[in-house]
Order: sequence, then C-alpha cells, then structure tokens
Amino acid sequence: MIRSVLVAAAILLGVTAVSAQQDIAEQQDKLMKTLARPMYGVLGRTVRGQSAYDQAAIDAALVQLEENVGKIANVFAVNPKEDVFGADYGSSQKIWQNKADFDSKIPPVAKAIADVKGKIKDADSLKAAYTTINDRCNDCHETYRVKLK
Repeated sequence: MIRSVLVAAAILLGVTAVSAQQDIAEQQDKLMKTLARPMYGVLGRTVRGQSAYDQAAIDAALVQLEENVGKIANVFAVNPKEDVFGADYGSSQKIWQNKADFDSKIPPVAKAIADVKGKIKDADSLKAAYTTINDRCNDCHETYRVKLK
C-alpha cells in the first residue's frame, strides 16, 4: 500500500513538473506571439503593401513592441526544456547555454524601436524603420529560435 502511494505521488510530481515546464514554454511562446502581432501583423503587412498605411496603427504597434521587448529576459529566465505542443517555433537550448549573450540581444531591439519612434511618417520611413527593427530581432532569432515545423 505504501509503495502504491509513493508511486502515485511520484507520478503526480512528474506530471506536475511536466505541466510547470509546459506553462513556462507557453508563457515564452505567448510573449513572442505578442511581439509578432505588431511587428509582422501591423508593420510588416504595411511594408509589404498588404495593409493600408495607418499612422495610428503604426504608432500603436511601436508602443506594443516597446512595452513587451523589455519582458523577454524575465520570461526567458527559466529553461522549460520542452517546446509548446504544436508550435511553429521554439527556443533553442543555446539560450540557457549562453544566457548572457541572449540577454545582450534585447537592448539593441529596444534601442531600434526607441530610435524610430516618432520618426515614421510615411511608407518609406516605415520601411526603413521596419528593416532596422527586424534586423535586430533577427540577430537573436538566427541563433536562439528553432523552427519546429
């Protein structure tokens, strides 16, 4: 009987640990999607001509990016050791092997956003700003993002 209880407890702890890891992975995935919406959904679609230029939407997208980029280091503080089930992208284990380098990629993204904020006035200036921000995002994505599908 005691053995059965211990086995059940061990299984429950294992399930709880897996669930906690999945929660961390989901928080990380959610933050990246929160960043992707303004970056690729608003700015990128406008740059590609898939959406009409809308200054209010551009400005709001930059505010959303600025507010959320600063959360990356904290949200990626813990290695979930697994990816979100069904996700298109995941986090490379390289993040936790070289966390200082990963964290060093965040301030240049924040700076790129701050540098263009208030300077975008038309499609041409948006295209230049988008390229600047996207290049800084890709500095991290090239090393620390993994395509899962």
